[in-house]
Amino acid sequence: MDSPGYTQVTSLLNQLRGGSPQALADLVPLVYSELRRIASSFLHDENRGHTLLTTDLVHEAYLKMVGSNQQSWDNRAHFFSVAANSMRQILVDEARKRKAKKRGGGLQKVTLDEGAILTDDTADQLVALDEALKDLATFDEHLSRIVELRFFAGLTIEETAKVLQTSESTVKRDWNTAKAWLLRAMTQA
Repeated sequence: MDSPGYTQVTSLLNQLRGGSPQALADLVPLVYSELRRIASSFLHDENRGHTLLTTDLVHEAYLKMVGSNQQSWDNRAHFFSVAANSMRQILVDEARKRKAKKRGGGLQKVTLDEGAILTDDTADQLVALDEALKDLATFDEHLSRIVELRFFAGLTIEETAKVLQTSESTVKRDWNTAKAWLLRAMTQA
């Protein structure tokens, strides 16, 4: 059963697509706490030397989304998928900056467990994961979206199923398939 906020977000996105300037102002309070929760799940285990805070990640992702030419999100699922992708890109950019500063080091094993967080010491892992995820997207966009929502956005199986409007068993099966595909792609690199 959909919560009122779930359907209200989709309604506001439809109004925004229709040109309502008030829709964006009404949307922010509804999605802000969820975006903070997603960002917090990324960063809660980060080491103290990390430069991004939860609020910073939310604001950067939101500005990136609103500042882009594409403000026409189809529905709540599409909005949070774009948000997860924006956060992913911000974290990957940060990892690339750290990696450039580090100058060296080999790739390390990446685990795709729920709640896994990549720290400064594993910037190489995040970059490798991003490259493998781009390859996965060319192979299967649906699997790529599941990884973004589960790994980068920190959504549960149930939440991912709701966002993608599919069954939990499908998400579980596809999550396992995506993890196996990414592990193989990253170990062959």
